[in-house]
Amino acid sequence: MLTSRPPGKVYEGYWEFPGGKLEPGENVEQALRRELQEEIGVTIGAVHPWTVEMVDYPHALVRLNFCKVFNWTGELQMHEGQSFSWQSLPVQVQPVLPGTVPVLEWLAQERATCHSAT
Repeated sequence: MLTSRPPGKVYEGYWEFPGGKLEPGENVEQALRRELQEEIGVTIGAVHPWTVEMVDYPHALVRLNFCKVFNWTGELQMHEGQSFSWQSLPVQVQPVLPGTVPVLEWLAQERATCHSAT
């Protein structure tokens, strides 16, 4: 699932994976749980840390911690005025946030590896 960046934020309208910034004292899992509840109204199950990517945007150097979440409870509610879209690879929504592009490539590689192993 991808969400669009809400109005008024840097890269407004670009598509990304939901999540957000760590608050002081939070670890990655705590921040992800809080952000997904705040942004899209869901409570997530187990969090599986996956990979970390450093992205040098014009406005900031950002450390992105990507995790996989396979189950959640609650109804999707876009609390920040953003849109959401369930996508398969290759994604059809555009434009995609630059920090999201490598992750989509990794998912495609992972999927190809899984399919070739079966």
